[in-house]
Amino acid sequence: MKTVRIAELKANLSAYLRRVRAGDTLVVLDRETPVARVVPFEPTGEPLSIRRALRTYPSLGRIPLPPPLRLRRDAVEYLLEERQGER
Repeated sequence: MKTVRIAELKANLSAYLRRVRAGDTLVVLDRETPVARVVPFEPTGEPLSIRRALRTYPSLGRIPLPPPLRLRRDAVEYLLEERQGER
């Protein structure tokens, strides 16, 4: 297992990723402390798929959407007003 400091990894990321792709494992160090491990990707299990609602909840597919929100002002104005009050 190869160790690499964060600054070195940032400076040469492509080269280190090529090594990982070839099968090497990297331990990333923050000073002398290990903080992460970079390992080759291994697909596991089946790919994600979309499932239909369970039979016990047949009406889930028919839940109506709420009506559109009608505001007197733009929602961003409300957010900015609220954030300015937090200072």
